[in-house]
Parts: sequence; C-alpha cells; structure tokens
Amino acid sequence: MTIQSMKTRRQFLEYTAAAGAFVAAWKSGLLSPALAQGAGDVPMAQLMSPGPLPDVWLGSPNAPVTIIEYASLTCSHCATFHNTTFPELKKNYIDTGKVRFSIREFPLDPLALAGFMLARCSGNDKREAMIDLLFAQQQNWAFRDKPLDALTAMTRQTGMSQQTFETCLRDKTLYDNVNAVRDRGGKDFKVDSTPTFFINGRRVNGALSMAEMAKIIDPLVKG
Repeated sequence: MTIQSMKTRRQFLEYTAAAGAFVAAWKSGLLSPALAQGAGDVPMAQLMSPGPLPDVWLGSPNAPVTIIEYASLTCSHCATFHNTTFPELKKNYIDTGKVRFSIREFPLDPLALAGFMLARCSGNDKREAMIDLLFAQQQNWAFRDKPLDALTAMTRQTGMSQQTFETCLRDKTLYDNVNAVRDRGGKDFKVDSTPTFFINGRRVNGALSMAEMAKIIDPLVKG
C-alpha cells in the first residue's frame, strides 16, 4: 500500500472525546507523511541506531539475519503478510534463532496511528500480540463506519480499560514519537510504501510470500 492510497476516515475525526489531539493534528496537516523517493540498501549501523521509540524484538539477538519491517495497520498488503507469511517465518526462522525481527510504525492514516499507539500502550510484552490481533481483525475495525468503536471493543477484549484506551490516545508524547518513527523511515531510509522490509540492510518492498523471503534469508543464514 502506498502513501498516496491513504484515506481520511470521517468517523475518526468525530471521535473528539478520546482523540482530540489526533483531530487537531490531522486538521493542521501534521499527519501528512514525508514522501520519500529512491530505494537501496541501508548500512546496518545506520538502520539500527536508536530511534524515537525503542524497537521491540522477536528472536535471538545473536541471529545471523535481522529483519525490520515498516508497516501500517490499515494496509491490506501488510495484513496479508502478517496473516499468511509471518506465522511460518516465526515458526521456521524466528523461533529457531535464525532471524531477529521487529516492526516499526509507518502509519498511513490516523486510524493506523491510533492502533500503533494502543499497541505501545499495551506494553512491550503484549505489543506484538496486539499488532497480530489488529492485522487478523483488520476488516472488522479498519474499514467499518465507526472504526474507533470497533477498536474500543477489540482492545477491551485484551483487558485494556476504556480509561486506558482514552488516556493512550491523548498521549501527545507517544503520538509525536510514532509520527517521528514514520518520518525517520521516510527521510533516512527512503520508505514510501508498506510493507517495506530491511533484511540485513537490504531493502525489499511488498507482501512477500514465505518462498520469496526464504530465497533472501537462506543464503544469509548459511553464509
């Protein structure tokens, strides 16, 4: 999914009680992603330098392959990858110590931004589970008439209270940091679509199948 395909959701803008900061920022243009042009590999030292938010990793820190994915929670291609390829990647590569994996936030619209904030507010130990849930249930919240109502119901099932939900979406510091992760990805690493993967620094776009990903990973594991 490209930045040009993002959509403003009217229901999100109407949710002023719990997301006033988002509304003001959207109207003022602060959520407009930085359009980046160009592609290419990124040196690992640059890619791994500390960013606005700490990376949350799956897999061994000693794995020979490091994969960083820039994703948007409302991106259908990202959902396809996470719902089809990622379980196999985790089973055969991450859990076996071959791959270290992390998702970085690249929200293409306010709703994706809200989802990433809620995932961060779940805590590092539950962030990936929340992201998995949001991708698995994407059709049930991202493309509904009242998406934030659906998000509220979903997060409540995970144990998040309504107060925590609303406090999270009002967290201006977290809001700014999620935006900063996206803007850094665009400016420093030339990310302009989702999903974008960096596999040991090699830049690869699109919802890769496991076979396509294995062609890249296996030589790095053996090498």
